[in-house]
Amino acid sequence: MYSKILILRFPKTNVAKPTVCYLARNFDLTFNILKATVLPRKEGIMVLDLTGPKKNFKKGIAFLEAEGVQVQNASQEVSRDEEKCIQCGACTAVCPTGALFVRRPGMDIDFDIKKCSVCELCVPACPTRAMEIRPTQETFF
Repeated sequence: MYSKILILRFPKTNVAKPTVCYLARNFDLTFNILKATVLPRKEGIMVLDLTGPKKNFKKGIAFLEAEGVQVQNASQEVSRDEEKCIQCGACTAVCPTGALFVRRPGMDIDFDIKKCSVCELCVPACPTRAMEIRPTQETFF
């Protein structure tokens, strides 16, 4: 069995299709949705733990890409540039896992990378661009 955590980005024209369900039906792959933001007529993003035989895995990835889905490895992480960070807290408002939070009583913004799901919502929310995405290793495909 082969298993990877992937980040899928769906173009706004494809968010209404049950694309991920086809992975199970047509390619005998199992999936666990770790995080998803999919809205009508908007770009969708999904963090998915995908498992199955390696040859089916590659076919499933090829299917997703043919459907216009951008597939990325989750072998990346969010980092914070402490020099750019002004401790405004904008990132904490969008962080779904609580990885970014206000430490009281000093009101400093803390980042617990172990809780981070790499959803990337903090990146555009940060007015100083202190939140960045960086790869942790080479891609798997």
